[in-house]
Amino acid sequence: MPLTDGRPLIGVTTSARSGWRIFPLVALNIWLAGGQAVRWGAGRPAHVGLVDGIIIGGGDDISPDLYGGALVASARFDAARDALERRLVEEAQAAFKPVLGICRGSQMLNVALGGTLEQDAYGRYMDSRRIRTILPRKRVQVQPGTQLSLIAGDAPMKVNALHTQAVDCLGDGLKVAARDEGGMIQAIERAEPPFAVGVQWHPEHLFYANRQRALFRALVTAARTGRAAPEGEPGAQLDAVAEALRPL
Repeated sequence: MPLTDGRPLIGVTTSARSGWRIFPLVALNIWLAGGQAVRWGAGRPAHVGLVDGIIIGGGDDISPDLYGGALVASARFDAARDALERRLVEEAQAAFKPVLGICRGSQMLNVALGGTLEQDAYGRYMDSRRIRTILPRKRVQVQPGTQLSLIAGDAPMKVNALHTQAVDCLGDGLKVAARDEGGMIQAIERAEPPFAVGVQWHPEHLFYANRQRALFRALVTAARTGRAAPEGEPGAQLDAVAEALRPL
């Protein structure tokens, strides 16, 4: 376990295929936000009790076995990663540890809490612009009055997109935080503590944009507050995030 020098420690799950190149980007964003990252993945030790917050990262598709979907021949699955991340989300919620889901991670947050996925998202949302790029070329609208609007503002946002699936039916305690121009869900969040936000895009690639860095600041702020807050004050996470991000 790395020494954090007082920084909140954030466990970050990664793909076995692409984690080697994605984790450094995520770790940079966490460091800029005042935290420190430790890489998790299938076959690596991953204990919720040893960290202050969690990021469920992007990558592989989630097996439809977890939510009653159909098998898609073109999908790439990692059953061990599915099991790990589902456990981590469930344990984080029980322990009131904050969670940020990125792309697949947003979908896993939803599935772990009992939701389902739209496996052919662009087939259903015909008016959604289909792009595949790490550049911010997709327009999304943040829903007013959401935690995400507090974090990043509710003006239209340009983000990147690498996904073909999306959140369908919402999991327990979740609400829609953003949609694209065709109505496809692009972000979800918990309305009540503990802090949990999932975004369909990849903010780690957009570290030059203040609104994207704010997602990592919110997670680290919630993690720091959760570590210091007395038991019985679960709302302290969201209150601290609101106070820290008020200038936005």
